[in-house]
Amino acid sequence: MDRKLELLKAVPLFADLDERSLDAVGVLAREIEVPADHVLMLEGEPGDAFYVIAEGTIRVERAGGVARSMTAGGFLGEIALLEGGPRTATATCVTACRLLVIHRHEFERLMSALPHIERRIRAASLRRPHGHGGDAG
Repeated sequence: MDRKLELLKAVPLFADLDERSLDAVGVLAREIEVPADHVLMLEGEPGDAFYVIAEGTIRVERAGGVARSMTAGGFLGEIALLEGGPRTATATCVTACRLLVIHRHEFERLMSALPHIERRIRAASLRRPHGHGGDAG
């Protein structure tokens, strides 16, 4: 758990959380390792998880040609969970990645327990280039 909390503290989204809130996120998040070239999500598929990048690089692409890279501290997958729609982009691991994953049910619990985190996630997703709500939803 300590290692997971250190990973969470390194993510700007969670960096200034109090210990209790950070513990809540840590309990819900699961650490996974994913190999290079692994497709994390496909545009148009239903969304089932929110991802925080602890290590590695992920390429995000949309059919419209928008492509960008995300690295440690970034997060993706929130749009489909917040809006209930399909994934708005395809995300592929460029390198081997260590991710913290929070599945839909836990994400919903987290959003209701920590509304300030929901506001941050919504604000960050609005700043991203996207078709209707986010670029890697």
